[in-house]
Amino acid sequence: MSITACPIPDGALLDKYRDDESVYADCFSTAVSGSVPLASFVVAFYTTWLFRLERVVLKLLAGKPSSDRDARRLADGDADAFAAWEVEERSAHELLMCDFRGRTRSWFRVAPVESATGPRTLLQFGSAVVPRPGPGKPAIGRGCRALLGLHRAYSRLLLGAARVRLEKLRSDRE
Repeated sequence: MSITACPIPDGALLDKYRDDESVYADCFSTAVSGSVPLASFVVAFYTTWLFRLERVVLKLLAGKPSSDRDARRLADGDADAFAAWEVEERSAHELLMCDFRGRTRSWFRVAPVESATGPRTLLQFGSAVVPRPGPGKPAIGRGCRALLGLHRAYSRLLLGAARVRLEKLRSDRE
């Protein structure tokens, strides 16, 4: 299964950032077999080996510790914050998070997909980077723009790791 860049779906929680020229926004998708609820996707994403590394960095550099239990509480709707993010908006199939500085958004979405081989779930992960407030025309800084290629690659890796984790959990249950 590949990770593909795709347009942000119309009406998605991340959609409000899509058409603002001063904002960077992206969306990546992949599909898995079976029906995957949003909570399972969010937990799988935040508990992958790759994101656990990011959690260590966030704890050390930003003083924002988190645990697998915290990820479960967020996914289940029992918490409105996780590590460096707070819930901006939530629905049955989407979660939009905002970082503690208000500059980035992380977005998760699950959507059922019918196929000849049975039910599948489209997993989508996206981000938005908003400019700092201030005088003049809003824009993302050059430094931030320079890192967007790395960001896109990392987003693909994170989504792929979440997909692998979900598939492993499913095969362990079977």
